[in-house]
Amino acid sequence: MTHLIETFTSVFYQSAIKPQRVVVAFSGGVDSRVLLELAAQYTKAHRIDCQAIHVHHGLSDNADQWAEQCQAWCDDLSVPLAVERVSLDVHSGESIEKLARDARYNAFKSHLRQGDMLVTGQHIDDQVETFLLALKRGSGPKGLSSMAKVMPFSGAYIVRPMLSVTRAEIEVFASCMGLTWVEDESNQDVRFDRNFIRHQVTPVLTERWPSFRESVSRSAQLCAEQEMLLDELLASHLQRALGDDQSLSIEVLSEQSALLRARLLRMWLGNCQQAMPSQKQLQLIWEEVACAQHDANPKLVLNDVEVRRFNQKLYLVRETKDLSGWQGEIAVGGRLVLPDGLGGVSLHAGRFESELGRRVQTFSLPDQNAVLRVTFNPEGLSAHPVGRGHSRKLKKLFQEYQVPSWLRRRTPILMDGDRVIAVLGLFVDKNYDGQDCEALWSN
Repeated sequence: MTHLIETFTSVFYQSAIKPQRVVVAFSGGVDSRVLLELAAQYTKAHRIDCQAIHVHHGLSDNADQWAEQCQAWCDDLSVPLAVERVSLDVHSGESIEKLARDARYNAFKSHLRQGDMLVTGQHIDDQVETFLLALKRGSGPKGLSSMAKVMPFSGAYIVRPMLSVTRAEIEVFASCMGLTWVEDESNQDVRFDRNFIRHQVTPVLTERWPSFRESVSRSAQLCAEQEMLLDELLASHLQRALGDDQSLSIEVLSEQSALLRARLLRMWLGNCQQAMPSQKQLQLIWEEVACAQHDANPKLVLNDVEVRRFNQKLYLVRETKDLSGWQGEIAVGGRLVLPDGLGGVSLHAGRFESELGRRVQTFSLPDQNAVLRVTFNPEGLSAHPVGRGHSRKLKKLFQEYQVPSWLRRRTPILMDGDRVIAVLGLFVDKNYDGQDCEALWSN
């Protein structure tokens, strides 16, 4: 028992991270049941908060009973429990294992705060399974690195304090402590790849080579170290290609060998918190997006984002709503909240000191009591920017002002009737040139 407690505690000391709160991923199985017990002891001894999260997938007829049992165990330890109910799109084409895992981690994200540590119950047997699954997929060193003991996650950290412990050791600890736990019947279903490895592959390998688990763990660690070294050696190359807006220079990429270029693309995607692409996807990013015809507007869907090209740079663009039909009214002295997370627009009489994170235009109105309109649809609109020789269609002006195609219907246009006052963040129309009013677009 002491061995497991010391193992749990040592991970926190070695990481040099002092958690403000420990959040336990609590399924109710034996691994997380032991994890909850260890976390409760640790947080009580160190006088920090402990929180448990149980994700209710709804896949088993016993799911409600498991949630109730988890609540009872948390109540016994005076640990608050949040039960998150999720629904899975089982017809999406993705495996149920991946859907459930993604749903769990999305649920965890919603509860994490800065400085938290999310502790999960994976052990060395899980590490072997993860390694073999990566091997089956043909993964490179990054995939074979498997699971790290400590890694950043959603402004907090994921910590796997039992990654060096076997499943058998956890079960012995649970029995000695007199703990009970739930048994998920799906864990016996060898149609799932992880269960197949657990029940039919790993036992054969460990019987032949008793130290097989430790060898796999060591290989995963060596792969992780090689990955960290490569990232360190190539950091300067990435910085040279990286723009202030997190775009990636196609010109810099084209100077590199195919191997280095692929590595820089992976590092870029990793920095943007994206899953690692396959070799085929990397090839498509380069050939069909970066190297597309000059007048093309290429894009490649990658998980939940699009890889786009503009001005000889690659961008990651998240899926957004079509705002063409949206409009709102605003008067001087008022503020209008924009849709889809685009912030808000405020209008003031006179000039004010601008604040960080705001885009400001000054202009004049014939009637400061007029009710103005904000739209995102440039269709059919023209404007004559201050300092320009003549009026042009907004479509052409967006091109001249180097606005990427995916932002052209996400940029607020301030209207006076059917006339453009300003395109916020870009220009003011010549007919409204002046200093009487100020428009602030804040994110």
